Amino acid sequence: MNPMWLIRMKRWVQNPPSPARIRMIAAIVAICLLLVLVERTIGWPDALSPNNLRQMR
Repeated sequence: MNPMWLIRMKRWVQNPPSPARIRMIAAIVAICLLLVLVERTIGWPDALSPNNLRQMR
């Protein structure tokens, strides 16, 4: 573990973030997990996939 992370953890313990910031971070993590779940269950749409340049030639 990088020593800088220990300093960040110390700062978080001394000055915890506001409840609004914690809710915002939790919402972002929840949205990311939801996107991963949808992608795993339904799949990735072909319209959002980049074209393969080798197939175009």
